[in-house]
Amino acid sequence: MKILSYILSPIFAFVFFLLLIIFHPLQWIGLNVFGYKGHKLVVDVMNWVLVKSLLVLAIRVKVENEYELPLNTTLVFVSNHQGIFDIPPIISTFKKHHPKFVSKIELGKGIPSISYNLRKGGAALIDRKDGKQAIATLVDFAKNINKNKWSAVIFPEGTRSRNGNSKSFASSGLKIITKYNKEGYVVPLTINNSWKVFKYGKFPFGIGTPITITTHEPIKINTLPFKELLEKTETIIKEHIK
Repeated sequence: MKILSYILSPIFAFVFFLLLIIFHPLQWIGLNVFGYKGHKLVVDVMNWVLVKSLLVLAIRVKVENEYELPLNTTLVFVSNHQGIFDIPPIISTFKKHHPKFVSKIELGKGIPSISYNLRKGGAALIDRKDGKQAIATLVDFAKNINKNKWSAVIFPEGTRSRNGNSKSFASSGLKIITKYNKEGYVVPLTINNSWKVFKYGKFPFGIGTPITITTHEPIKINTLPFKELLEKTETIIKEHIK
């Protein structure tokens, strides 16, 4: 199996980065010619294609969702984090909810398509070494998604798990977002197996293991004190990590 990984990995890497390069100018055109809607359409298509590109590694992505998620309100998608391939399926699947990510500021530069989308698409780019900047950015982000009825995506572990085991959830980012979106809903997500794409390290890529994202029942933010909301969300997510 690992021998096949060495054969398929360069092909996938070429396809993946070629897509990022192709969609970078398309995003620029979408935003500068057609505005937010044009940019969002390009981003939605890009992430759908990025999900399909994983088929080169014989990896299928399945998002399980048995709930009718509320529209015209803010959703706060809260998830465990296993790798970069967590992100395209979330954007593609929940596109009608306009998901915007909380991300570290370093990702806002240097990566074709991804950095541009983070800078221009409404994400919160926080400097984890600068507490004041992080808080101010999160407050502005929380107010902006409330105003536009967009949704937030946050990984409270702060960094990805390299072996699938979830880390403790930090409360600060989620607390700020929910403070300004009390009429919205927290939507817990559990991601399984995306860490296995990097089970050998940076190269070769792991192949053949399906990635699953499970959507759990939305929780109305204003129905629970924040501490209980955080504990309930973390418990639900971690109970479903396989």
